[in-house]
Amino acid sequence: MRRFVTATAALLALAAVASTALGAADVPAASSQASQHVITHKQHAQARQQQQQTIGREALAYYGGEIERLEKGTWHWQRVTGARLTVPARRSLTRLSPAAIRRTAAEWRLRLAEAYANALHPPHLRQFMCIHRYEGSWTDTSAPYYGGLQMDVGFQQSYGGWLYATKGTADHWSPLEQIWTAEKALKSRGFWPWPNTARYCGLL
Repeated sequence: MRRFVTATAALLALAAVASTALGAADVPAASSQASQHVITHKQHAQARQQQQQTIGREALAYYGGEIERLEKGTWHWQRVTGARLTVPARRSLTRLSPAAIRRTAAEWRLRLAEAYANALHPPHLRQFMCIHRYEGSWTDTSAPYYGGLQMDVGFQQSYGGWLYATKGTADHWSPLEQIWTAEKALKSRGFWPWPNTARYCGLL
């Protein structure tokens, strides 16, 4: 009987030791799984960040050139018509999200459309088209008078200085650009720069 009790106690002690050992062996495994989970989460976060950066670079490459073109076109027609230039946003495109870059492109597309639509309607279009009928071709290069409204160099520099500096004499300007230059002169000089043809049109 005493041997049985002793043997039983020994078995119980052995079982306790084995259970403790097994429990201790389980801790590193659980800790390893948690660590692996953290690593996986970081990897996913890095992958998402890299994906966003790639999308941002692609959006900038696709829309960046278009935005620059739209800006220049808008400012061109605003200068031609004498309108106030639209000031670009202070934030650099590289600091905008892809969605914000797309919105910026859409905004400039609308501004260009509005600037050009305004340029299509000079206040005295009919009058200057009548004067043009008695003047030269829009591409007339016969110095000292140029273009469809026969503007001399001094006239071009005074009322279309930006166009003269960027495109040369008026024969290189579009008809709209020539008419808007004449509109600027009209504010201070009336139709007197075209005394004969303006009389033919009943403007003097």
